[in-house]
Amino acid sequence: IAPTGARVEGAAQGVARGAGAEPPRPRGERPGMAADGTPRMKIPLRDLKAEYQTVKGEVQEAVGKVLEGMTLYMGPNIRALEAEFAAYAGARHAVGASSGTDAILLALMALGVKAGDEVIVPSHTFIASVAPIVLLGGTPVFVDIDPGTYNLDPDLLPGLLTKRTKGILAVHLYGQPAEMDPILDFARRRGLWVVEDACQAVGAEYRGRRVGRLGDMGCFSFVYTKNLTGYGDAGIVTTDDSRLAGLLQMLCDHGRADKYRHEVFGLNARLGEIEAAILRVQMKHQEARTEARRRNARYLGELLRTAGFVAPVEMSHVRHVYHQYVIRSSRRDALAAHLGRLGVQTGIHYPIPCHLQTPCAPFTSGKGHLPHTERAAGEILSLPVYPELTQEQLEYMGEAVASFPRGGAG
Repeated sequence: IAPTGARVEGAAQGVARGAGAEPPRPRGERPGMAADGTPRMKIPLRDLKAEYQTVKGEVQEAVGKVLEGMTLYMGPNIRALEAEFAAYAGARHAVGASSGTDAILLALMALGVKAGDEVIVPSHTFIASVAPIVLLGGTPVFVDIDPGTYNLDPDLLPGLLTKRTKGILAVHLYGQPAEMDPILDFARRRGLWVVEDACQAVGAEYRGRRVGRLGDMGCFSFVYTKNLTGYGDAGIVTTDDSRLAGLLQMLCDHGRADKYRHEVFGLNARLGEIEAAILRVQMKHQEARTEARRRNARYLGELLRTAGFVAPVEMSHVRHVYHQYVIRSSRRDALAAHLGRLGVQTGIHYPIPCHLQTPCAPFTSGKGHLPHTERAAGEILSLPVYPELTQEQLEYMGEAVASFPRGGAG
């Protein structure tokens, strides 16, 4: 496992358990195979079934009420969720969307992104951060990352500025906020807007402020893989700007000012009433689940450090919500195979940077000009960190990683 860079400090020391109790020092089952040749444990990257069991009754009741009432178009749960999420994020407004991708697209539409406009965006992110720029005719200008946080490196912004630069899409990757103060300072002094891609960072904080209200707008995803989960696709946009909020309301609903009067061309990108009802249930548990993720991350970090490995880092002035728990190895594929044999499912977020994806070819000079991004893509590995993990599962994972042969590993 390789160090993950400077300008950050190690995650806080501590112990964790999915249910919240602080466990004793590790003494769990050793990784290995049972007598029948199967792993002693099987730990998925995410356990949605376990999560659902914790809210099953509440979710079924909420969905049942929606179906009994049948107010499906812009119903009461949508408006209630928008108000509740705005309060949670500390923003004046929140506007529901059909997905996190559409949330970004709507935000850029509201800002008037058009052909020829350049938007600075990291390449080390999911393609949904980049696609809306291109779909509106804009040009993504890819920026390299800080190798410690995996977020865009603000020191590189001056070298990317041109007369066509209109804004910055700051991604809070894996649940850790980007270094927003220098990003915002750079943008404000040059008249640029800043949109936060907070799709992986619900509840994350930067210097005591929730993400989503730091820039001009914040975009969130509630797809089932995220920390705050609906059971389909859903998203939301937050802002303190009343004009932008009103425009977003129209843009997500065919540009409607009322039922048959349209002020602008818009999308069918509304949040659904059933999804909103489910998300309102999930919101009640969000802080407890976030703290469980953070405790699990601290505990995994302790286990890895005890075994001589380097854990992910958390900047001292942020609240990292650990959408993904990402470690690194120069022998990543071998490590993933090793853990797979022991029943620990892993993921790679993301193996191919955006600037090396086929549709991005017109906007980049190809391989070699984003060295930290490209190196990370070949070394990163995500471990399970979801709230329902037990102490025994956490210990097993730590020992499974520690049992990986280190010879020649970085």
